[in-house]
Amino acid sequence: MSETQPTDALTLSGTPRFDDDGLIPAICQDAVDGSVLMLAWMNVDALERTLTTRRAWFWSRSRAELWEKGATSGNALAVHDVRLDCDQDALLVMVSPAGPSCHTGARTCWGDDAGPLLTRLAGTIESRRGADPETSYVARLLGADRSLAASKVAEESAEVLDAVPGSDHQVEEAADVLFHLFALLARDGVDPLRVLDVLAQREGLPPRWLRDDA
Repeated sequence: MSETQPTDALTLSGTPRFDDDGLIPAICQDAVDGSVLMLAWMNVDALERTLTTRRAWFWSRSRAELWEKGATSGNALAVHDVRLDCDQDALLVMVSPAGPSCHTGARTCWGDDAGPLLTRLAGTIESRRGADPETSYVARLLGADRSLAASKVAEESAEVLDAVPGSDHQVEEAADVLFHLFALLARDGVDPLRVLDVLAQREGLPPRWLRDDA
């Protein structure tokens, strides 16, 4: 991997508190969907390289050497931000992964299904595909004529507008819009989380990494 330093190196606010071994834990989080991908360790040199190259570098406690994530596997982590926690003894590294973050091949070190709410919602909707529509409302939305899911999006959107502004009812109806919109996109063969990719692009972030068979 090239070690060419970008002109827009990152800066860290605060002074890291390294432990007695000169290390600090670094939690890597997907900058787009919020998934916690992995935990590794940094020393002063790894942190400096991460900030200057905007690629994730760590210290291997077992090999006692610096290593760049993805240097051999290609599954690099592009770094967008690095923050210290309130005690300044842990780092949050906001990244865009180029592939699976775990050495096992899983998307995260806690498995493929570990993720925030919207990721789980999209997975739950997809898992209902092919289920019995007599017993699964989502299966009916996915399997019926498109007009069913589309009409539910329109119906729930109207209820948001009709609800008392600022009320709990308005929020509940907005949740129904989001759910049915996800179902409509899935019914149309679109990954609902592509919405996050569009928002990420508008924020100057790359889209989420997806498996070739996703």
